Amino acid sequence: VLSKLLVPGQQKTDSCLCKINSSIWTFPAVQFMEVTRQVQICEDNLNEFEEKVRNTNAELPMMEATLQNISASLKTFGYLHTSGLYSALHLRQLNQELEDIHQSVNETHMQNPNKETHNLLSELNKAKNDVQRMYKDDFFNLETMKKRLHDLNNRAQSCKTIPNDFRSTCHQRIMTRISSPSITKLNSISKSYISGAWGRDAQLSSKKHYWEHCLVSGHKHGNTIRMYNSYEDFMANRNYKDEQIASSYSDKNAVQGSGTILYDNTVFYQCYSTAEICSFNITTKVTKRMKLDGAGIDNKFPFCYYSCRDWTDIDLEADQDAVWVIYATEENHGNIVVSRLDPLALNITHTWKTQLFKRSVTSTFMMCGVLYATRFVNTYQEEVFYAFDTTTGQEINTLSLPFEKVSAGIANLNYNPVDGKLYLYNDAYLLAYDTFF
Repeated sequence: VLSKLLVPGQQKTDSCLCKINSSIWTFPAVQFMEVTRQVQICEDNLNEFEEKVRNTNAELPMMEATLQNISASLKTFGYLHTSGLYSALHLRQLNQELEDIHQSVNETHMQNPNKETHNLLSELNKAKNDVQRMYKDDFFNLETMKKRLHDLNNRAQSCKTIPNDFRSTCHQRIMTRISSPSITKLNSISKSYISGAWGRDAQLSSKKHYWEHCLVSGHKHGNTIRMYNSYEDFMANRNYKDEQIASSYSDKNAVQGSGTILYDNTVFYQCYSTAEICSFNITTKVTKRMKLDGAGIDNKFPFCYYSCRDWTDIDLEADQDAVWVIYATEENHGNIVVSRLDPLALNITHTWKTQLFKRSVTSTFMMCGVLYATRFVNTYQEEVFYAFDTTTGQEINTLSLPFEKVSAGIANLNYNPVDGKLYLYNDAYLLAYDTFF
């Protein structure tokens, strides 16, 4: 029997002794415990799922009742669609926008008649006839008409009177190259202050004042600007004066966001927690305010290409004899709006609407009446990829002007017409570049 089972053994006296290894029949305790654990997990998941199903079944009648209430509420407005009034409301809005643009162009034409204003008036009259035809034929192509109005509005803004010396200083419209950094240093306060702005006074006849503004309250608010009388003092962090813009970080005139600029010894910035522009004259200590209608604030439309930089909804820039404000509105679908400000009266003189989504941009700056936008390439490189020329109302999407940086985040980028440099607040670092046309 043993030989048939192939179990070796030996005979001792009257007995047959065999060695058998029984480990192969050991009960798999470890595997059993794992299976038990998996069964328990499965049971727990099933219980959780059953609980969710019970809760959902209980909530379904409530959800159904809510939907019925909403449907009942909307039913009263059904006549807007069935009687064509909904479309008529859109046409009335288009007609009003056309009238506003026509009035603006007509005023410009009366002051300074030229070929462009004459052509614009002809195109506006044709657009008005097309809208009247929509009323008559009940045929609508609202998106096409809105784009048409968008282009007509930008051309109308570009036709408005802009000082001749402004355009004459910009014989070449579009920038072609940006140098390596000619200045690189940390801000003078702390490496932890990663948000702010810096540069020099952008007014052409101003003294050689360099300035530095750090947001020191949650990278959101500030109330002082540091002033230097010379480049040497700025580089050595000496002989500076901290000018107080507001009494505290939470004062109504405090600075919100990093979109600050200095023009003609006056600080222009977003007022604390409002869609308003403030100007603070360092000499007279007088603060003016202006409402920026429709502007998104409190991180509604921040610069956001790679990672959102908080509190960048409103960006102030200075160029030649004007101050510019870059922002976004719901009415323009979150796309960038550019407004030209009179720095003394602090009112808007021109407004252009671009088709560039503000959250797709890292930063913007103005140069010779042209808006430039940048995007993130990597931690150490940025690229100017877009331009909008306010003189022609044309958008350029084919730019590729790379420039270096020392860190990923950009808080502020501004151009200075006095020395032709770009000034970058790159996290806590201050960089400057030469520009070329």
